[in-house]
Amino acid sequence: MHLAFLTHEPFHPPSGGGSAEAVYLVSEFVRRGHAVDVFGPELPHADEVERTFGIRLRPFRSWKMGRYASLRTLKYLAYPLALERLVRDAAQTTPFDLLFSQHAIAAVAAGRLRQTLQMPVVMNFLDCLTGFMETWPAWLMPRPVARALVRYELGIPRRFDADGVLTVSDPLRDRFAAAGVPADRIHPIYYGYDAQRFQRLPDDLPPASKPPVIVMHGSFDRHHLGTIARDAVVSIAHQRPDTRFRFIGRETPALTSFLRAVRRFVPTLHAETTGFIPYDEIPRQLAAATVGITPYEPSTGTHCAFVAKTVEYLAMGLPVVSTPLESGLHYYRDLAGITFSGNDGASFAQATLRWLDMSPAQRAAAVEPARRKVASELDWKMLCSRAVDLTEQVLN
Repeated sequence: MHLAFLTHEPFHPPSGGGSAEAVYLVSEFVRRGHAVDVFGPELPHADEVERTFGIRLRPFRSWKMGRYASLRTLKYLAYPLALERLVRDAAQTTPFDLLFSQHAIAAVAAGRLRQTLQMPVVMNFLDCLTGFMETWPAWLMPRPVARALVRYELGIPRRFDADGVLTVSDPLRDRFAAAGVPADRIHPIYYGYDAQRFQRLPDDLPPASKPPVIVMHGSFDRHHLGTIARDAVVSIAHQRPDTRFRFIGRETPALTSFLRAVRRFVPTLHAETTGFIPYDEIPRQLAAATVGITPYEPSTGTHCAFVAKTVEYLAMGLPVVSTPLESGLHYYRDLAGITFSGNDGASFAQATLRWLDMSPAQRAAAVEPARRKVASELDWKMLCSRAVDLTEQVLN
């Protein structure tokens, strides 16, 4: 088939979060002999990317897109209509067989195009994007507006009669079903990792000596670094002053503000910010750490996410401390390698300190069952093969 792949994120290189999936998913489509046109933000070195992946890029050039672009929220709101025009124009000369949207923003464009182009649509939701806004300050995002946006997003597949819906988690699947999407069209595929990259090398063994290193990586948006994270870091630093905190990712305003707030309570905080690290270099950063943390505030967005960093921590054999997010509680139940705290910084800190009190051998033994589960079920090759299977079934 000839596939139109719609996304609001730059296709390559992956910029973190859900963007890592796209290259593996598109590669699986191409491996099976399907032609893929990727509609998304303009890329540098586009010719090289096209040759590497065997695809055609259809660049969006009207304005700069990306998770760190200025006026991001306004651009995200305007993007679906602009993307719709780009695809519709291309469809005048290219006979596409199916539209595949990546994330909710592109799903709006794909849904509208389904009505005008009369072709099947598969929507891939890697989160409930608007659900993260529930943790924003009320002056910035009033709660009634946040709830309305979540209702709209969860209604997208039903509103546009999507032929297939892929979800990143079981909780997100359940919410789509509750919003009226036919259950037989919804398929959880979870979120994966590159098993060839995320593995320990012989020289990656963490030193047994102190100080311990607590690591967090990601895009460091507002919803990643709230009160729970602040109180937990303050408590850990007070109780274990030798602890190092490493934040892997771009130094966003949210991260800068977070560290400033923590240092009001702990002026001597040992914190390292790495800046942006390419996806394929993250494993080496994680290998030297002691514990990985996912201190998300509870929201529809975080409960429905299948947190990428948790997968990658476990793949590298790191124990994880997480707030009690629905997707994680469901998938990792009864596995000792991940500890779920309460929704407060004090319990999060105590759960983290318990891991720090163990020897490296004890930590490794406790994490091993979770590491094996991730390795056997969440390699990108397996997840993307399932996603493409489900997409192909739409045309059969």
